[in-house]
Amino acid sequence: MTDARLLLCTCPDEASAARIARALVEARLAACVSRLPGLTSTYRWEGAVQEDTEVLLLIKTRAAAVAALQARLLELHPYDVPELIALDIADGLPAYLDWLGESVAVSDSPPARS
Repeated sequence: MTDARLLLCTCPDEASAARIARALVEARLAACVSRLPGLTSTYRWEGAVQEDTEVLLLIKTRAAAVAALQARLLELHPYDVPELIALDIADGLPAYLDWLGESVAVSDSPPARS
């Protein structure tokens, strides 16, 4: 599979991270979402440097699902401007990449809401 993507997204807390992760997997927009708690982010927002503890989501999906995943994430995420960065997955264990591809539903219709 050549269209595998890894998306990075930060969330303000474990509850919102878990809710988003579950919704994306249930809607088949992601094959897997791993949550990494304990991340500290330092960033500039509204003219000031901020520092917050966040949870990082590692979202495994397909390129064809990224647009629908972005739309759903904007509906679910509590931030005004959530971080969502997509990276190409250049290589991986073929069986894992096959599973990833089979686990993500790609269609022209919008995903079901959960």
